[in-house]
Amino acid sequence: MYPVRTRIRPVLAAAALSVSLTACTAGAVGAPREGQDAKPGGAAERPVKVSVMSPAAGRPVTVTAKDGTLTSVKVADEDGAMLAGRTEAGGASWVSDRKAVPGASYTVEATTRSAGGKETTTRSSFTTKKASLVNKLTLAPGKNTTVGIGQPLSIVFDRPVTNKAEVEKELKVTTSNGTVGSWGWVKDYSGRDRADWRPQVYWKPGTRVTLDARLNGTDSGGSWFVRDYRTGFTVGDAQVVRVDLDAHRLTVERNGRAVRTIPVSGGTPGGDKRSWRGTAVLMAKEGTINMNSETVGLGDAYDKMVDYSMRLTWSGMYAHAAPWNAAYFGRANHSSGCIGMSTENAAAFYSMVKVGDPFEIKGAETKGTVAEGNGYGAWNVSWEKWRSKSALAN
Repeated sequence: MYPVRTRIRPVLAAAALSVSLTACTAGAVGAPREGQDAKPGGAAERPVKVSVMSPAAGRPVTVTAKDGTLTSVKVADEDGAMLAGRTEAGGASWVSDRKAVPGASYTVEATTRSAGGKETTTRSSFTTKKASLVNKLTLAPGKNTTVGIGQPLSIVFDRPVTNKAEVEKELKVTTSNGTVGSWGWVKDYSGRDRADWRPQVYWKPGTRVTLDARLNGTDSGGSWFVRDYRTGFTVGDAQVVRVDLDAHRLTVERNGRAVRTIPVSGGTPGGDKRSWRGTAVLMAKEGTINMNSETVGLGDAYDKMVDYSMRLTWSGMYAHAAPWNAAYFGRANHSSGCIGMSTENAAAFYSMVKVGDPFEIKGAETKGTVAEGNGYGAWNVSWEKWRSKSALAN
């Protein structure tokens, strides 16, 4: 049985800007006073000119020096956080590692050395234009959780992402054991853009995974990120749930060993009540919930409270207790699409499984394979095809 589930492109232009900086010490600009800093023969030494170029949102801060070199550059936002960077071209310029963010004020302190060896410090400030639209995201799984070996790292974006490559460049995944994996872009069941990172094969138990999404100041294509995100999780036991709809049974395998077999009844053959096949990942353990057939287009077939509900797809396929269907457990598929079992077995099964456990479902009479965006269906795509879904694949 099933319950329910739920663009604007004003572009924030990054205009080039040159900010003239004011010296902190007298004589930093203009001709030297009599008897000071004169070159042999009486020619006055040229002052160093410092400029801040293109400090618009979504671009790095660039500081340049003319007629001298930069010896130190400090860029700080209004909260005092420093913007790290590096000196280039032998000291002629400095470029920040991060982008300037929308609606932020920065101060720039640059120390230069002239041709004659004189050091001067100058300061200036600039403010970037505010973002007309802000993009946010939702991360799964939850922070500091322990999940099953099939759980992808999943990001759903509030607003459309057309600059997918620019966004993906800022999504850094690290693992404790060098797991091979890839981002793939899909449409979430809600219609929103989504990026999932899945390993080539199921996670190795004990793997620690960290996401560092340094998105602050990134233009997603008409809307901007105005903060960074960081999360992490740990992979638990190697547990797989194998569902054979033709044999009407479910088997839990933990670390390669069968630990429980349960008689079940799947979706009724011959119509919209059939179950999905392929690999579905346990998305959530929702407990006792109301299931209403009208929310998934099945008319008034049912409206009841259901115990031990375990969500497998956004479209509404669950595993759950179905005592009203007891005559069919282990004998026939006679549900409205979910995988039903006795209340006793459902209670035991509910306590055994965890979010991220893969359910490998097979059967002759199904309505198709779970799609990538209908829950976590990435495992139904070959590794080569999944890698091609990365915005950085070419």
